[in-house]
Amino acid sequence: MTLSRVSRWFMGALLIAAATSAWSVQRALLVGVSELVNQPQALWLQAPRNDVALMREVLLKQGFAAPDITVLADGIEGAGLPDAQRIHEALGRLLERSRSGDFVLLYFSGHGTRLRDATKAYQEPDGLAENFLARDVRGQVGVDRALPGGVRDVDFDAWIGAFLARNVFVWSVFDTCSAASLTRSAKAVKVEQPADDEVRFRGIVADRLVRGDAGPTPSSAVPPVNHIARARYVAFFASESHQVTPELRLPRKDRTGRPQGLLTWAVAEALQRKPATWRDLYNGVLALYPPVIEELEARFPERELPSPVAEGNLDLPLFANSLQPLSTRPMWSAQRVGDKLTLAVGRLDGLDPRQPVRVLATLADGTVRGAPSELAEITLGSARLEVPPTMAALTGTTFWAITPMDPPESVALRVRADKPLPAGMSLSWPAALHTVREGDADVRWTDLGAAGQRLELLSPTLASAFTTPNDTLPDATALRQRLQALAQLKWLLQLNTLAGDGQLDGFDAQLEIREGERLVRSAPAREAEAKLQPPAGTERAALAVRNTSGQSLDLVIVALDARGATQTVFPEESSETNRFERGTPQAPAAKRFDLPPLDAGARLLVLASPAAPWSAPRMFGLRGQEAEAAVPEVRVRGLPQAQKERQVYAAMVRWP
Repeated sequence: MTLSRVSRWFMGALLIAAATSAWSVQRALLVGVSELVNQPQALWLQAPRNDVALMREVLLKQGFAAPDITVLADGIEGAGLPDAQRIHEALGRLLERSRSGDFVLLYFSGHGTRLRDATKAYQEPDGLAENFLARDVRGQVGVDRALPGGVRDVDFDAWIGAFLARNVFVWSVFDTCSAASLTRSAKAVKVEQPADDEVRFRGIVADRLVRGDAGPTPSSAVPPVNHIARARYVAFFASESHQVTPELRLPRKDRTGRPQGLLTWAVAEALQRKPATWRDLYNGVLALYPPVIEELEARFPERELPSPVAEGNLDLPLFANSLQPLSTRPMWSAQRVGDKLTLAVGRLDGLDPRQPVRVLATLADGTVRGAPSELAEITLGSARLEVPPTMAALTGTTFWAITPMDPPESVALRVRADKPLPAGMSLSWPAALHTVREGDADVRWTDLGAAGQRLELLSPTLASAFTTPNDTLPDATALRQRLQALAQLKWLLQLNTLAGDGQLDGFDAQLEIREGERLVRSAPAREAEAKLQPPAGTERAALAVRNTSGQSLDLVIVALDARGATQTVFPEESSETNRFERGTPQAPAAKRFDLPPLDAGARLLVLASPAAPWSAPRMFGLRGQEAEAAVPEVRVRGLPQAQKERQVYAAMVRWP
């Protein structure tokens, strides 16, 4: 290559790099609503303006440019006012500026409430819709209509979808009450508080708002887009749908501290530890909650305090538009008590007795230390192990986590083969594949060359799931797909066995046969195989779930066809959490799920367990899959807390 050609190549590379840099921008919209100008001042908040200022300061330190941070907040010089119309307009301008490869933070701090909205296509299990209260909200609350001056949950969802359609990575942060469903109000509890250390909660009962002429409801003006898989998406929520979140003077021992939202303050503090991934950041947030929550529990015993929620691809690098995870191995938060570490996960999550694990300790300055260990005790829903001796001297500010060294032996699909398995397997935890030369095996694989790939099911349990236990596949691609499906199927069948005949008080699952909207016949899911005739003609199957337990649930519904392929029915999308909303006998949370066609030999698996406070949601080792998503979606929630063994419900229905 001549010098001139080298120069041209070098200049071209610089131009490409410059163009790429120009198109890859980090932007943020920060919205804080402290004053509801049409409402009594007793309902106003103190901290949202402080939250926005803190987040802006943090983002500048993270490399965001000041012109790329838009602020709508009352009480901040130079900021726009957070009226509903201005919020939608700011979202529209941000969308217009965004290009493929960009990164966007959508941050909201303030009040929220819930009300009925029959116009929504997707109805929540409790029948309520969420609204973030803009500065100009008026309480013209009617039945089956949106709240004027509020930004609806469906609007947020549409805006996020519009950004994703442009290949923009979206991080959403909602420091509001009931944030997991965006917002939700709670009953007022009067507690005498010191004037200089007041705690306020960010939830308003809709009927407490002043009624009046609010004028026209602003249009969201979101461009319609087709469904977008949320691979480039992470969200942090301050609480679950039935919980309240506080604002209070932070840090607690610093008398010069200002009123802040707890989630916002924790995010800002955790970013100082220089986390590499969203999971690292979220774990840092959780590590800051326990002392504050313990204090608030003593001051407000009537309230259920918040369990933060996160969803999306938490293993991706921080503040980047990338689909390359730094790690996809599960990591579970742990609580240290003395020389023991306790996990809120167990055999239902794919862990085995004496499972080899790695203990990770994140220090206050962001330093991470690790040491190998193994589980000492394990139940269906919890596990314990010793603190490694090399880490015993670490202080109480350390955040503890556990990650498995390898998939569990008991779950792995054992394949008898005379050659290595095909490359390129894609398996979600805890499914795995092992090659065995002799001894017990689940499957025998024979390479027939040009004639294809022969699979024989040796395990009676697996063979019972198929009308034809032996099959010849055309090529290596088909072989990979079948082995992956068999590995997942083995885990699901074992999961059903582990759950057994467990009971879950207040939970009911009915398998229904419907023709159009007419119910033809039904039976409890556990009895449906024996009592219910499968759909015929134009009939279809549905599953009706009802929760009156008084607790949120971890719920998974999976359909398996006669060839072992799985389809997740709930959560409906891989970006969604599998939390099912809390219901009571007086106000049940109920949902009907349409099921895919269940042909002869197909199965339906239903698993449910109460959601423990400050714990990760139990996905039972399952993760939703989307063909468009390049990496698995992970949802985690809250802090681990030692507790009694959870109840569990399992039903496996198979059409004859």
